[in-house]
Amino acid sequence: MSNRRTSGCPRMRADTPGAAYGLGYIYPKPRARTERGPKLERDMDTLAIDTIRFLAVDMVQAAGSGHPGMPLGAAPMAYTLWDRFLRFDPTDPEWPDRDRFVLSAGHGCALLYALLHLTGYDLPMEELRRFRQWGSRTPGHPERLRTPGVEASTGPLGQGVGNAVGMAIAESSLAARFNRPGHDLIDHCTYALCSDGDLMEGVSSEAASLAGHLGLGKLIMLYDDNGVSIEGGTSLAFTEDRVARFAAYGWHVQTVRDGNDLGAIASAIEAARAETDRPSFIAVSTHIGYGSPNRQDTAAAHGEPLGVEEVRLTKAALGWPVEPAFLVPAPALAHMRCALVRGAALNSGWRDRLEAYRAEFPDEAAEFERRVRSESPSGWDADMPVFSDTGTGIATRDAGGEVMNAIASRVPELIGGSADLAPSTKTWLKDFPAFSVADRTGRNIHFGVREHAMGAIVNGMACHGGIVPFGSTFLIFSDYMRPPIRLAALSGLRVIHVFTHDSIGLGEDGPTHQAVEQLLGLRSIPGVVVIRPADANETAAAWRVAMGQTQRPVLLALTRQKVPVLDPAVFPMVADGVPRGAYVLAGDGGGAPDAIVVATGSEVHLALGARQTLGREGLNVAVVSAPCLALFTEQPQEYRDSVVPSGIPVVSVEAGVTLGWRAYLGEGSGAIGVDMFGASAPGETVLREFGFTVEAVAAKVRAVV
Repeated sequence: MSNRRTSGCPRMRADTPGAAYGLGYIYPKPRARTERGPKLERDMDTLAIDTIRFLAVDMVQAAGSGHPGMPLGAAPMAYTLWDRFLRFDPTDPEWPDRDRFVLSAGHGCALLYALLHLTGYDLPMEELRRFRQWGSRTPGHPERLRTPGVEASTGPLGQGVGNAVGMAIAESSLAARFNRPGHDLIDHCTYALCSDGDLMEGVSSEAASLAGHLGLGKLIMLYDDNGVSIEGGTSLAFTEDRVARFAAYGWHVQTVRDGNDLGAIASAIEAARAETDRPSFIAVSTHIGYGSPNRQDTAAAHGEPLGVEEVRLTKAALGWPVEPAFLVPAPALAHMRCALVRGAALNSGWRDRLEAYRAEFPDEAAEFERRVRSESPSGWDADMPVFSDTGTGIATRDAGGEVMNAIASRVPELIGGSADLAPSTKTWLKDFPAFSVADRTGRNIHFGVREHAMGAIVNGMACHGGIVPFGSTFLIFSDYMRPPIRLAALSGLRVIHVFTHDSIGLGEDGPTHQAVEQLLGLRSIPGVVVIRPADANETAAAWRVAMGQTQRPVLLALTRQKVPVLDPAVFPMVADGVPRGAYVLAGDGGGAPDAIVVATGSEVHLALGARQTLGREGLNVAVVSAPCLALFTEQPQEYRDSVVPSGIPVVSVEAGVTLGWRAYLGEGSGAIGVDMFGASAPGETVLREFGFTVEAVAAKVRAVV
């Protein structure tokens, strides 16, 4: 190793903060030279790096699965970042002004867990020994809600790159909103560590392109350029000039030829930090499986344990004792735990600045602290519109645009945009500028035609905190962003997506643009709240639900076509019914109904029309509006039974596949849906030809009664 030094910081005393966070743990002492292993004589940097390396190797070996290759090769660059640059407080992982570190190459998580443990996060040695085991805080890929210090759930390659871009956007937005001359309340960097696989994935290209366009100067990405993927060398499929590619995106680019050269790595990070007008990309040439005599620079080092014999050979090659496993030399631990002292000082200094800021800018400080707590401001919904029936109907996308603009006027943290479709999705915040290089206060983000990156970036904004982010596109294109939606649910993120053109009712654009199976697919993701409102007032109620969900993503599915308005004077139950997921819209009096029609979105109005038709024939039909099946299934059984009693025939009506409705249909019931692709024609024609008419619904009810 270059840039040799013998001590990273003064040795800690018993009364230092580090003493309370693991320094009392009995770690094996370095062995003297014996036949089983050499004496650990090396400079402090090398000792700490090898400690990180072999904690990762031992984790993978003990688990019998995992990825040892990246930690062996990338440990020097990760150590350099964490030891010399990264600003964090292990005792306060949520400190608002900490630097963010995203391990986009989530398969290398043993590297991250070693760093978290050694620097003093609440991740004891027992958790490292339980790597990849049931109930541990060291899962096989990083999970934001499970492990202290993990900023984003990563693993699906490329997602972390998008997350980091979102975090950098959030930092820049908050800094523009709150910083004042002499009061830099928000001033931190976002770092990401990515792999070849991350850069092969298209989502990283989308996100990097936008980051360059926006000039996110506090975003720094380290690229573990080891030239190996699972199937072999990256030359099999990945031969473009990655550095030139990022330069073309508008990034500041550098290359470090030797991944073990700490001085070169540190110099590159320093230069990146000095570059404030462009994001920075540092390609660091490393050796996957570094030190392994038979695995280094081979695909075999990537995704499986080295094996008992190869672990022995690797430790011997790098001068590390073979036994005991999970060795943490006391000097290395003391050096790494200096992060506790540094972090406490940084955090304390920032809190002093916050006090000074609060004294001079009390309103801004109160807003900042409220936003950090994910609390909506008092009276946030005071301007919410109430819609009346004008006789012409209102598309729920139009109603949604009006509602979200009313919310935005009182909720300054609502920030987002669309994938080049704001005029169609009606999601432009009219009284606010675009977020840009020239104006970081802007609240409208032009994501461009980048749905996948939009999802990952919005997740990163939510991970950062202080922002309620939204994204928008057509419902059919949610397919492009299913991975980040899934990760948002897994991570408990407060994100909102507005999906319009929600069915075959969009018409002329045809089946390539008509969502059929998307509602079912999105509803199947655990923890996702999908709401398909029936009219303008259900849309307003849906936005109330969305603003109240602080740990779950909410997806709104809205119509392109106009639909009648459920007049509050006639249907006062809408406001209370939508938060419960499903409710009796009509027919809740006069005894048990002969049949129940359960419908969502625009099809609710067909159900109401069929009820009137069948009522003239003497049939008592109840209509249930079910905008959100996820919320309905969370209600008490008594309530659910009151909405859809057992023993009564049920007909479901939704312009999508019928598969997901089987759980709500009893014996002798039926479903009206679209179990094929749509067609290109005017929307009214398509709906009629696919059987979405009042008479078709009435006929289905007659058939099941």
